[in-house]
Amino acid sequence: MRKLTFLLTLLFCAAFAAQAQHVAPGNIVKADDQALAKIKAGKAYLVDVRTPQEFDGGHLQYAANINFNSPDFKAQIAKLDRHKPVYLYCRSGNRSGKAADTLKTLGFHTYYNIGGFEQLKADGFPAEQLQTQAARK
Repeated sequence: MRKLTFLLTLLFCAAFAAQAQHVAPGNIVKADDQALAKIKAGKAYLVDVRTPQEFDGGHLQYAANINFNSPDFKAQIAKLDRHKPVYLYCRSGNRSGKAADTLKTLGFHTYYNIGGFEQLKADGFPAEQLQTQAARK
């Protein structure tokens, strides 16, 4: 009887651990090696959901800025092709996680919260730093 109880407990723990590893849409997922190639080729979108001011301070190359905090965020994001993968990022991964949840409700097929701008730069994504107003004059 002890062996049966032990085995059932072990089975329960294994099932619980496997469920805990399931990645929810809002969680940060490391972009695969082909993500940048898909984005460059126009086969996927890279969307920066930060504010325009944050975007102007620097952003990843090929990124479109669709402000998650904007009242028309849903309308703007809905203009994208729902059949292309969408890679979302923000400052920390929080807003892009919420944006991923919005894409799910809008019927997008493939979308990823790839995290925060600084970490993505550190991981090798090419970034663009915009010039300050003083440098543009």
